[in-house]
Amino acid sequence: MTRLVLLALVGLAAQLVDGALGMAYGVTSTTLLLLAGVAPASASASVHLSEIGTTLASGIAHWRFGNVDWRVVTRIAVPGAVGSFLGATVLSTISTSTAAPWTSGVLLALGVFLVARFTRPLRPARPRPVRTRFLAPLGLVAGFVDATGGGGWGPIATPTLLASGRMEPRKVIGSVNTAEFLVAAAASAGFLIGLGTSGFVLPTVIALLAGGVVGAPLAAWLVRAVPGQVIGAAVGGLIILTNTRTLLRVSDLESSVGPWLYPLLGLVWVSAITIAIRIHRRVRTTRQPSPVAEPELEPAV
Repeated sequence: MTRLVLLALVGLAAQLVDGALGMAYGVTSTTLLLLAGVAPASASASVHLSEIGTTLASGIAHWRFGNVDWRVVTRIAVPGAVGSFLGATVLSTISTSTAAPWTSGVLLALGVFLVARFTRPLRPARPRPVRTRFLAPLGLVAGFVDATGGGGWGPIATPTLLASGRMEPRKVIGSVNTAEFLVAAAASAGFLIGLGTSGFVLPTVIALLAGGVVGAPLAAWLVRAVPGQVIGAAVGGLIILTNTRTLLRVSDLESSVGPWLYPLLGLVWVSAITIAIRIHRRVRTTRQPSPVAEPELEPAV
């Protein structure tokens, strides 16, 4: 029972981050499940099945708060679903021992990407239509990586759309979260075909789903207020540390490399969070209007 409560809290925290940043639910949840000893394919399958419910709740909440561009959703969701179905099929056909380093390698790369993305200022948006020839391959690649890595739809799609400078950040986050419903459903179908029902750890799915559904409306409401710069750097650092540990264990290098590499990564993580906080404060300060100086009053004669 305690384990299920903890998993529900994991789902809640992951959905708060995902709903506020447009990424990290799958990456965070899968990383923690791998640490708990769940097989890579089963971990990814369980997370994607729970995401059907969490992304539906998140999409509805973002839509209610006006954070969704339906034109972008329709053009990125279908290619994303195709890519996630193919990725789930590929992951279902390889052995656990082969999948573990691959999955952790993908997650590690995504963690590095998150840290790099959120330790530099975001470019201001210049709203313009995003073309289908840009959205379709983006959705296909993000969907494939999402299914094979247990996460990656948000970390690939959200920063790429933000970097294009064509959409408001809240529209990017809301649209990516809404499109993820179809991506999660397609990935779950692929895992169901490749693994059968035994590939899903149902108690884990229910716990993650319960926590995620509770967190989805709150995350959509907080999307304009949460300092995403800081959370992105923190989540990225956590993912780097945990998946580096997995890769070192698989390669039998933890005893020789771990004692000096872990403190180094911890220092990098703290530095990244510090930089993100400074950027957030600097951006917030520059956006505040400068006070108008009051005229000096001459003394009365």
